[in-house]
Amino acid sequence: MASLSSNAHPLDRKSSLACVAPLEAILFDIDGTLCDSDPFHYYAFREMLQEVGFNGGVPITEEFFSEKIAGVHNEYLCSILFPDWDIERARQVLVDKEAMFRRLISEKIEPLKGLPRLRQWIEKQGFRRAAVTNATKLNAELILSKLKLTDFFEIVVLGEECIRAKPFPDPYLTALEKLNLSNEHAFIFEDSVSGVKAGVAARMPVVGLGTRNPEEALINAGASFVIKDFDDPKLWEALEEIVKKVE
Repeated sequence: MASLSSNAHPLDRKSSLACVAPLEAILFDIDGTLCDSDPFHYYAFREMLQEVGFNGGVPITEEFFSEKIAGVHNEYLCSILFPDWDIERARQVLVDKEAMFRRLISEKIEPLKGLPRLRQWIEKQGFRRAAVTNATKLNAELILSKLKLTDFFEIVVLGEECIRAKPFPDPYLTALEKLNLSNEHAFIFEDSVSGVKAGVAARMPVVGLGTRNPEEALINAGASFVIKDFDDPKLWEALEEIVKKVE
């Protein structure tokens, strides 16, 4: 990855993925990366937390959701949101929240702009791919099914199935192990600070999706660069650079 001079602003980072050439695999987060699902998560969290009297019954803000909740595995959220609660009671609130989330998205979910184009390009190039997520199994399966991506991914790695979920690197390292690939020839798409940190800790470049989280937060977490969606010219310039490097 290109190094930064001591006085360079992190948002000035060059949009390059050339360091992974020849590219062998692309790893994707699911929530907020394949689709704009955060608004549904935010609504479900806001309703459920208000119902149980969190923050004195005052609804959480989008800023609180982005900073404290987005991308964080539910098991970690239990201690973050309910540090004084019995763990089973806290887990049940989050189970109910996920059920509400699935009801909300079941008929409204759409692929992030440019995803069909990117899928076609990846399949044409013959790159390996995996979905790596902190989402529950039911959420992941529903989203992939609704987006017609179940057959696109060779494997799906769940944070709950790893020793540690994101922001630890374990889910991404598990994906590489299952694909029998090196981190030297793969990169990641992520939309959350937690996910970016996990990818960086797994020693892979991470392309941030500025779907909902601030670009600067993703860059500060270690994203190589941030794109608006999968149609972003920055992404396609970087992908073409990878292909040209091995021609």
